[in-house]
Amino acid sequence: MRGKITIFIDGNNLFHAARSAGVEIDYAKFLNFLRGDAPLLRAFFYTGVDEKAERQQGFLLWMRRNGYRVVEKELKTYADGTKKANLDVEIAVDMLSLADKYDTAVLVSGDEDFSYAINAVAYKGVRVELAGFRSNTSPRLIDVADQFIELDSHLDEITKADSRYNHHSGSHNVSTRNSGGFTRVQDDDAEAETSREAGAER
Repeated sequence: MRGKITIFIDGNNLFHAARSAGVEIDYAKFLNFLRGDAPLLRAFFYTGVDEKAERQQGFLLWMRRNGYRVVEKELKTYADGTKKANLDVEIAVDMLSLADKYDTAVLVSGDEDFSYAINAVAYKGVRVELAGFRSNTSPRLIDVADQFIELDSHLDEITKADSRYNHHSGSHNVSTRNSGGFTRVQDDDAEAETSREAGAER
């Protein structure tokens, strides 16, 4: 029994995992897939932002208008030109601070550093589901979650049909047991692809 759920999406981690899998997430479909028939408290989307990137701002506006609570953090530019943002603390704090408001946490990330946060939430009596692409998800993270939803097996339900370059069909694949490093934000071309993805929905 899932009860009331809250969704926590490590946006940049998901973006790069999907790109590695050769697909683009359809965020309207993705929200419906994660929610299922369960009542939803909130669906948080955490991402690093560049306020000068208009296409990214357009995408985030679409997200806000379509069921997501966007949590932003300004990117930092490093000496090598790389732009990075770390929102692991924000995700962990929100998971814990809201733990008495929901029954099941759905964490979308493959970052092993969230294993401690998952345990901390579980100790409060919350069920924790982990969703991610198998190749980009830490085995340790899978082990501490109550359930692992392997997104590779649900591409039809979560991606844009014309983006499935490496589409592998599969049956429902869920494993049941007894987001701290930096994440890169998408470059301008990727932002454009993501914005087009959102814009195509509505």
